[in-house]
Amino acid sequence: MEEQSSNKRIAKNTVALYFRMIITMLVGLFTSRIILQALGVEDYGIYNVVGGFVAIFSMISGSLTSAISRYITFELGRANIDKLRIVFSTSILVQIGLGVIIILIGETVGLWFLYNKMVIPEARLDAAFWVFQFAILTFIINLLSTPYNACIISHERMNAFAYISIYEVICKLLICYAVMYSPIDRLVCYAILLFCVGVSVRIVYALYCKKYFEECNFRYVLDKELLKRMFSFAGWNFIGSAGWVLRAEGGTILFNLFGGPTINAANGIAAALSGVVTGFVTNFTMAFNPQITKDYAAKKYEDLNLLLIYGPKISFYMMLFMAVPVILNTHFILYLWLGIVPEHTVTLVQLILLFALTETISTPLITAKLATGDIRNYQIVVGSVQLLSLPLAYISLKLGAPIECVYVAYIVTAIGCFAARLFMLRGDIPGFSLRRFFIDVFLNVWMVAIISVLLPYAVHLLIPEGWLHFFATCVVSVFSSSIVIIYIGLRKSERQLLYSKLEPYIKKLKK
Repeated sequence: MEEQSSNKRIAKNTVALYFRMIITMLVGLFTSRIILQALGVEDYGIYNVVGGFVAIFSMISGSLTSAISRYITFELGRANIDKLRIVFSTSILVQIGLGVIIILIGETVGLWFLYNKMVIPEARLDAAFWVFQFAILTFIINLLSTPYNACIISHERMNAFAYISIYEVICKLLICYAVMYSPIDRLVCYAILLFCVGVSVRIVYALYCKKYFEECNFRYVLDKELLKRMFSFAGWNFIGSAGWVLRAEGGTILFNLFGGPTINAANGIAAALSGVVTGFVTNFTMAFNPQITKDYAAKKYEDLNLLLIYGPKISFYMMLFMAVPVILNTHFILYLWLGIVPEHTVTLVQLILLFALTETISTPLITAKLATGDIRNYQIVVGSVQLLSLPLAYISLKLGAPIECVYVAYIVTAIGCFAARLFMLRGDIPGFSLRRFFIDVFLNVWMVAIISVLLPYAVHLLIPEGWLHFFATCVVSVFSSSIVIIYIGLRKSERQLLYSKLEPYIKKLKK
């Protein structure tokens, strides 16, 4: 009964998050088009590279953010409300201290890098300076929201998370129109208004959490033992966070150094479009990730092992449904969306989606490993493999490789990270089988992916680009993926379960 309740909660949260995603996707795509037109390709690229550089500071904050989320979710799993209050208040103090450190680093090392290393037209340096200042302030505001976000996700109140996210994207849409009529520099105006949106969202999160979660009332508590354990966890997690952030945002810097703001604009557009596809899976994983930590805390290892098998498979299949049609119609979609398609954007979108597919099956493994708290060796190994992507990409670019080699390096290292995560999780969770995961998940999903794409790719080759090509590849892709998933991706028992769930709906359709 408890397992059914957990499954229903995950399903309900997934629906709420998909509602959020549909709204944010539609508004977000429209927002990207409007802001690209308002700023122009060069300024759009400048904002992406400056914002991306500020995001590098999240390698400092990311480790503590993971620690905060882990401890809040863990104490909820143990139903320890007094300890939960202490964790929340301690988290607020930690984030305030961290914010001060990031401001000091940003105003020294950050400004030096902005003026001496970034490829920005001299006429736009003053605007870039103000973008940098407000990007740091926006980053700090988001940092202070972390404990509140963690509480909402840990309590699995995804409907609230969805509504607040919708409020945020609508505000961002409105500021895009405001930028078009700005009496000051449009790029600077955009940075200021994004900061204002960040402040308002931070206030909404705080008001909601204080009303519904009794632990979210800050009081000065300095639990030295908790701080010691939290920083110990965060210290080792820093290696993994640094690897992840440097891989993501270091690539943005490489794009700027070897291609300038126009390549940054192409990468920003590619990331926006691929984010729509990955959003389908992100919402699902966000719904079941807290349950992984709670099951581990409550020692429900059988339920946890089922989540670790079915979660990655479902995530991959969901992304496959979206990724294949987008990969086959990338240029057509970008043309419809933007009217103009900057150079390199098509290939970057396709490579980002392949990278996202590679990463999809790793997400539950990461959550499970963090739930154990034993992460020292894990972060050293995985973080080191992640960091290899930057020197690999840099050397390739210096040798004359095309700019797209950055994402090729990401894909290669992502495969290495998956192998390391799988190997290092063995023995940590009773009943977890490395062999079963490798066969039932890894080999299974990639076999499904390869077979599924054959028929739609044949259609792609036969029909020239246009609306007929778009509809034909989409329909054939969905049909092909569905058949292959059902008859190759699912076991017999899983197919029977699927049929039993669909049977009532089929009977209704026949009436």
